[in-house]
Amino acid sequence: MSPFERAALAGLLVTATLALLTWLASLKQHDVSLVDRAWSILIAAPAVAYVCVLTPLWSVRTVLTGVLLAFWAIRLAVYVSWRNWGHGEDRRYQQIRARNQPYFALKSLVLVFALQAVLAWLVSAPLLAIFTYDRGSTGFDAVGGVIVLFGIVFEAVGDQQLANFKGDAGNRGKVMDRGLWRYTRHPNYFGEFCVWWGFFVMALPLGTWSLVSPLIMSGLLLKVSGVALLEKDIGERRPAYRDYIRRTSAFFPWPPKKSATER
Repeated sequence: MSPFERAALAGLLVTATLALLTWLASLKQHDVSLVDRAWSILIAAPAVAYVCVLTPLWSVRTVLTGVLLAFWAIRLAVYVSWRNWGHGEDRRYQQIRARNQPYFALKSLVLVFALQAVLAWLVSAPLLAIFTYDRGSTGFDAVGGVIVLFGIVFEAVGDQQLANFKGDAGNRGKVMDRGLWRYTRHPNYFGEFCVWWGFFVMALPLGTWSLVSPLIMSGLLLKVSGVALLEKDIGERRPAYRDYIRRTSAFFPWPPKKSATER
């Protein structure tokens, strides 16, 4: 087995172990949505295995990757944990639980945790490429690093703006359409999108096989657990959101259209 194969396998084992531990914690708390708090760690943890197995030479590329990855993973894990603290299981997972009775506790190991572990490992592909091969720094590192940093900041600012909005009792029942949320209905998802396309750009000189990472993340954000799932019935639950949908870009930031009252 080559060093590359050993590193890839080690990364998968690390992610699978963390997913298993999170599943055990979810059984105790009766809360499958704990996996959301662990998601960024499940993606970042394989990088530790890659470094330990490969012991790469520390270059501008590897140091930049490590710093950006740690910043992204820790911030997102802390924010999601803080946001969900004391709220119980997320409504989306309650629906999954209801559809998969009986024995959902056991089924969730495969349906939720094993699935997310595999996806997280695949998303970490650019990290494996970066820590496996070092052909010297290139312009791709600078461009990719800027894209990653932009994504992290964009996501963090969007999250903070939403938290501030929800923290104001005067906004109860209103739709957040200020700040970054004026230009995209999901600045946090767009920021995440940029992070993984940025890491792919950094890994691009090492081959195109890590394209699987941004493609999976883009699919999840746009079609699976992101925009599509969140907005599936939100217009029915919150009528004011329908006008927000009409005038605001779903994903990529864009100047908003005029509202019904402004026309």
